[in-house]
Amino acid sequence: MLKRVLIGLFRSQEHTGDKAKDPKLKSHYYRMSKDKAWEEIASILKKMQGYKILHEVPNIGEIVMEKRTMSGRTMDITIQIVGTGPGRSAVDIYSASRGSLGDLGANYRVIQEIYGVLDKKLSAYKA
Repeated sequence: MLKRVLIGLFRSQEHTGDKAKDPKLKSHYYRMSKDKAWEEIASILKKMQGYKILHEVPNIGEIVMEKRTMSGRTMDITIQIVGTGPGRSAVDIYSASRGSLGDLGANYRVIQEIYGVLDKKLSAYKA
């Protein structure tokens, strides 16, 4: 956890992917088609407290949201839903803080929070 805060002193963005070194930043997979994943995930995200959906682009599987922190900073979050095969989808998250200062690990925590909610609500589909 301290490592995340130290990294966050200098970095104001974080993202997930298959090649992430940190296991908590690896892409999450669900056993459902991209269309079903889109419906489910968009519905879950709309109910998350403190987050506001700005754009939804279903044909490319992208949802853009923002979150205001207690310190008044705004974080821009992009959720990417990709069909990876028949009945299987991957979800990646990119989170960035506006402004020039580091985020003290806030983007990392936002990604963990979103994945935590998705994994809990979609536990039956977790791959």
